[in-house]
Amino acid sequence: MKALFFLLITFLFPPYVSAAYEVVQLYSQDELNNLIDANLHLQRVKADDCQLVEDIKAHAIKVHEPSYTYLWGDMLAWGVCVERDATLGMYYIKQSAKQGLLAAIEQLGRYYEKGTLVKKDKDRALIYYREAALQGFLKAKVNYVRLLNEGYGSPVDYMDAYRALYHSVIADKKLQQQAKQLLSVLAEKMPEHIIKKAKKENYDIAS
Repeated sequence: MKALFFLLITFLFPPYVSAAYEVVQLYSQDELNNLIDANLHLQRVKADDCQLVEDIKAHAIKVHEPSYTYLWGDMLAWGVCVERDATLGMYYIKQSAKQGLLAAIEQLGRYYEKGTLVKKDKDRALIYYREAALQGFLKAKVNYVRLLNEGYGSPVDYMDAYRALYHSVIADKKLQQQAKQLLSVLAEKMPEHIIKKAKKENYDIAS
């Protein structure tokens, strides 16, 4: 009876029903990836009044979309719109990294570097940074070189790290300057012929 009443109201007064039952559209892959890159994904879920929790969960668990797997993991890890379960959250973040989401791989690097949700382990953080950096993820390139400058890793990492960051396209002026300084410090650890080789290798358009 209630369903029949709702259908009748919908037919007679569609504008009012539309206003009362506003539907929040699920995020496109590009939109969600941009939100993740800007670290605004959790804020967006909260701004949408937690209306998409079940849809997000379905895309993560049933469809296995990497960006949604990561979002679901981060929601669980920090208790955003769901009951907090940091262990399960980290499981899904790692799953999204295994699925190849570079933002998730880089995030794991930061978590291990800072000891967020996991035991601090900068050597392990470097491994994650390297993986994402050599696949073109700019944040990971910066963090990879920074940790090498701090004494982590080994000289065998230097050329790849230098090449990856040196050939990056960086629009942000502040980040450009940071990258320049990091490369300058790393160059002090490298022989001149290795630096020249890194600069001359195939241009890396990934940023």
